[in-house]
Amino acid sequence: MDIFNALLQGFATAATPANLLWALVGCALGTAVGVLPGIGPAVAVAMLLPITAKVEVTASMIFFAGIYYGAMYGGSTTSILLNTPGETASMVTAMEGNKMAKSGRAGAALATAAIGSFVAGTIATIVVTLFAPSVAELAVKLGPPEYFMLMVLAFTTVSAVLGQSTVRGLTALFLGLALGCVGMDQISGAARYTLGQPELLDGIDIVLVAVGLFAVAEVLYAAMYEGRIVDTQNRMGRVHMTARDWKRSVPAWLRGTLLGTPFGCIPAGGTEIPTFLSYATEKKLAKGADREEFGTKGAIEGVAGPEAANNATVTAALIPLLTLGIPTSNTTAVLLGAFQNYGINPGPQLFTSSAALVWALIASLYIGNVMLLVLNLPMVGLWVKLLKIPKPQLYAGILIFATVGAYGMRQSAFDLFLLYGIGLLGVMMRRFDFPTAPVVVGMILGPLAEAQMRNAISIGEGSWSVFVTRPMSLALIVIVVLVLVLPRLLRGWAARRLQVATP
Repeated sequence: MDIFNALLQGFATAATPANLLWALVGCALGTAVGVLPGIGPAVAVAMLLPITAKVEVTASMIFFAGIYYGAMYGGSTTSILLNTPGETASMVTAMEGNKMAKSGRAGAALATAAIGSFVAGTIATIVVTLFAPSVAELAVKLGPPEYFMLMVLAFTTVSAVLGQSTVRGLTALFLGLALGCVGMDQISGAARYTLGQPELLDGIDIVLVAVGLFAVAEVLYAAMYEGRIVDTQNRMGRVHMTARDWKRSVPAWLRGTLLGTPFGCIPAGGTEIPTFLSYATEKKLAKGADREEFGTKGAIEGVAGPEAANNATVTAALIPLLTLGIPTSNTTAVLLGAFQNYGINPGPQLFTSSAALVWALIASLYIGNVMLLVLNLPMVGLWVKLLKIPKPQLYAGILIFATVGAYGMRQSAFDLFLLYGIGLLGVMMRRFDFPTAPVVVGMILGPLAEAQMRNAISIGEGSWSVFVTRPMSLALIVIVVLVLVLPRLLRGWAARRLQVATP
């Protein structure tokens, strides 16, 4: 009943005209961002981070949440019609969705993607509502040693999962940790790594890093390395599903939701695994003529299942973000920065210190899901027209927006040099396949981890053994080692089996 009452209070806050307007703008903007190839939700949220200086905290979080799951909805449109996934999560949708479009069934593919996203998003939101407070209650009982190990777990999972290579992921993480050390020491007050620049005494602003690494780097990378690509668009047709499409889609939506929700809840990151798993499951379960459509005409289950898994993962990822302060994707890493801009640290205390904000945010997920269904089904034709915006003008607009936003925070020319320096660093990281999210995570969580480590050693009277003498802390150390070692062992085992199988 406490959860139900808190949720009702959240609806009362989220349903005010101003907050509803922010949710609608966020959903519309998110869908538009999802439709445009190459501009993911992380870029959109990073680009709009400077608004946190002017907008009230609840409205701002509802707005960012709208962009967050709106972009996941919109990503399916460009994947189906153009075979150009805007996000890695939409890659699987493109496999069958584009074949359906070429067979003249683009409307059915778009409809099953939109309704599947709504079903999965709503079920995953119910899971967030029921289980996030329990996770927060458990986490409140942890002390500094456990918190430090939780942050180490966040560092290792984000670094090991988000990149192609663990070494590159950890390199990006250490770069973020180094940037987090710039400024005044929290305890001694000594200046660290400021290079004699008074502007760096307060540290490097997380907004500058997020905007530089995601928005500016995206534009510069496109200008420097993208060739002239001619996109061919498939005819859309009416957005409706036949009775047979419904019969095939409903079980796929439910299976996709069941696969995606647990992956979102665990702080291991990524929508790629559940979407590929969902696709493999649907292909295995299909029989007869339905199975023959996979890879040829396009099977509707191959769109319905992965889209549901994608949205369930994205929504459930709010549990580790809100309760433990652990981001599991690029976008949640940038959202963590948005929270910190308001002086709010997501974690176990959030459900007590900022209960009104959290429940308004959760209530806005329900409202946003309905808004997205209303926006997506009748207005697909309008979103498709966004694909006609020429790339040079689009990227120029993003660059102007990012520059004005970064300058507007402190009216400092130094910030602009820093922004473009970080943007060039982001280009180099993309060029050599280094993941960017660990930099943001290291920068945000680094100073917090340092404070918790110092507190933990104080509790242990100067001894590091405090981390192995407490059961929960020791368990987290074991999990960190497994995250780093287990994938290598499994890969080695699979390679050995392949060698044995090959004569």
